[in-house]
Amino acid sequence: MSPQLLFWIPAVLRLALCLAGAGVVGFFFGAIAGLVVAVLGVGAMMITHLHFLLRLSIWLDNPVQVRLPDGWGAWTDVYARLYRMRRDDERNQAELAEWLARFRQAMSLLPDGVAIMDDVLFLEWCNPAAQQHLGLKLDRDRGMRVTNLIRNPAFIDYIILGRYEQPLILTLQERKLIVQIIPFENRRQILVTHDATESERIDMMRRDFVANASHELRTPLTVINGFLEIALAQPNLDPQTRAAHLSLMTEQGQRMQNLIDDMLTLTRLESIDYPLRSEVVRVKPLLEGIASEARALSAGRHVVELEVDGPDLKGNVDELRSAFTNLVTNAVRYTPQDGRIVVRWNGGEGGAYFSVQDTGIGISPEHISRLTERFYRVDKSRSRETQGTGLGLAIVRHVLLRHHATLDIHSVPDHGSTFTVNFPPSQTNEDFVAR
Repeated sequence: MSPQLLFWIPAVLRLALCLAGAGVVGFFFGAIAGLVVAVLGVGAMMITHLHFLLRLSIWLDNPVQVRLPDGWGAWTDVYARLYRMRRDDERNQAELAEWLARFRQAMSLLPDGVAIMDDVLFLEWCNPAAQQHLGLKLDRDRGMRVTNLIRNPAFIDYIILGRYEQPLILTLQERKLIVQIIPFENRRQILVTHDATESERIDMMRRDFVANASHELRTPLTVINGFLEIALAQPNLDPQTRAAHLSLMTEQGQRMQNLIDDMLTLTRLESIDYPLRSEVVRVKPLLEGIASEARALSAGRHVVELEVDGPDLKGNVDELRSAFTNLVTNAVRYTPQDGRIVVRWNGGEGGAYFSVQDTGIGISPEHISRLTERFYRVDKSRSRETQGTGLGLAIVRHVLLRHHATLDIHSVPDHGSTFTVNFPPSQTNEDFVAR
C-alpha cells in the first residue's frame, strides 16, 4: 500500500467518525446540536493539522537546530519517515565528509602538485605540493585568477593557446616543472605539476659520468694504441726504446684497471642488491696496516704517524679499509716531501672519529663542497701525476653513507688539510675497545 493511502485513510476515518458522532447527537438533541458538534469536530481536526503543518514548516526552515516534533495520528507516520530520511542524510553527509577528508589527505601526500580551477581560471583548491611548486598559498590565493598568481610568459601562452595535449616544461623558483592542464567536468580544470629537478640532475650526472669516464679511458688507450702502432710500423726497435714503451703501456693499462675497479666499486656501493654486511671491525690492526701501506707509498718522503684510542666499529671491514685508505693515500699524494701526516682514531660520547691531518698543498674553499663528486679534480694536471682516478672521495662518501657516518673537510691552501669522519654511537662496538 502506498504511503499516500496510509496518510489519508486514518484522516478519512477520523472525519467519518466525527460526522457519525454529529449524526448521533443530531438524532437525540436536534439538528442544530449535531451541526455544532460536526463543525467543532472538523475545526478541531483542521486546527490539529494546521498545528503540525506549522511545526513541519518551522523544522524545514532549520532542520539542523530545530528538533523534529512528535506526531499525532497520520502525522506520526509522516514525521517517522522524515526522521529516517534525515538520519540517512546525516549518515550520507558523514560518509561524504570522511571521503572528502581522505581525498584531501591523499592529495596532500602526493609528490605531484594538483590545483583545481574553474572555467575562468580562478583557483578553487590546491594541495601542498602545488603550493610549493607554484609559490601559491591556498588561504590567500583562493578565488584569484591563476594567470595573475603565476606570472610566467610561457605559462600564460600555454593557457591562452589551450593546447593541453602536450605538457609544458617550465622553470619556476629554481625548479624544473612539467605542467599539464586536464579539463575536468564542463566548468573546471585540473592543473598538474611534476617536479623534474631531481630526475634532471640525475640524468645530467649520468651524462657527465659517461663523458668523464670516456675521457679518462681515452687518454691511456691513445697512449697504448700509439705505442702499438709504432711497434707494428718499426719491428726493429732497439731494446731500450721497446722497454720504455712497454713500461708506459703497462702504466697506462694499470691506470685503466684502477679506473674500472673504482667504477665497479661505486656501482656496487650504490646497488640496492648489495646490502651492508655488518661485522666487528678491529680498528687498530686495520689502521696499522693502512699506515704501513702509506709509509711504503711515501718511500720515506713523509713522516706518517698513527694515534689510536677509540672503540672498534660495526660495519664492513673491506669497505672501511677502502675509505680509510683513500683518505690516507690522498694525504700522501698531495703532501710535498718532508711533510707530516697524522692518522688519528678517537672515541667519545658522541661516537668515534677518524681523521687524517696533513701539511700538504691544501684546498681552496670553493672546491671543498664538490670534492666528493665523481671525477671532480681541483688540479687535473696534478691528478694525472699522482695517478688518481677522480673517484676516490666519491667512494669514501658512499661507504660513509652506508655506515651512517659523515665527512668534514677543513683545509687552508699551502698549510694542509684535515679530513674527519664522524661515526655515530650506533656504529661503535663498545664491547671491543681498540687496544
